[in-house]
Amino acid sequence: MAESPKAESSSGPAPGPKSVHIGGESLVDRILPHVKKILIGVVLIAVILTIVFTFRWMSERKQSRETEKLAEVLDVARRPLASTLSEAPDPKNPAFATPAERAAAVLDAIAKQGTQAGGSAFKAGLLLDAGKLDEAIAEYTKGQAATGIEGVLCREGLGIAFETKAAAEKDPAARQKLLEQSLAAFTAMQPDEAGPRRAYALYHQGRLQLALGKRTEAKAAFEKAKELGAATELPELIERRLAAM
Repeated sequence: MAESPKAESSSGPAPGPKSVHIGGESLVDRILPHVKKILIGVVLIAVILTIVFTFRWMSERKQSRETEKLAEVLDVARRPLASTLSEAPDPKNPAFATPAERAAAVLDAIAKQGTQAGGSAFKAGLLLDAGKLDEAIAEYTKGQAATGIEGVLCREGLGIAFETKAAAEKDPAARQKLLEQSLAAFTAMQPDEAGPRRAYALYHQGRLQLALGKRTEAKAAFEKAKELGAATELPELIERRLAAM
């Protein structure tokens, strides 16, 4: 006699397979221990970004203030000389009587605004125009080691300042020394044959060598300056000097 099949349970279908998390943990379980680290990282990133943007804002603000100061200085520097005007000056923008007066006013504006306004070459040039030779020499000396055109201009200005001081010197020995210092500054002005203002450096050397009685050296410097400065006003100036030798 065949066995009758076992009766199915009337309690309903058997439960499905129990879900199992890989590793025994859910994704949330795995993240929870690291939440503190994640939050700390987020806070650190926020702090860093805040510092960066604050620094950038302060830098831009500082640059803006410096630009405003420089604009105030340039407003004074752009005021014309009375001798260059063809009509009555603007009462709101009065003209200066002399270059020395304008230079002094610009220096006062620089001091008032507390800005560098162009570096040593610019400031020393103003001091030179204002007749403050010793201060100009000190400022040119401070900037003569600068790289690029700034250093070239400072060395050129230093030579001119020494030469200007020599012209006012009554003692022959002191005058001789100042002229030699001027020549040394012009010799150091631009040693690079292809560098900016090389032709002018040679022209200045020729002038000083001539003033010191070194006619042969002066002529050689003038000829080389004329060659290098063919596209400038130097050839005409040099021809006049050579004709007068």
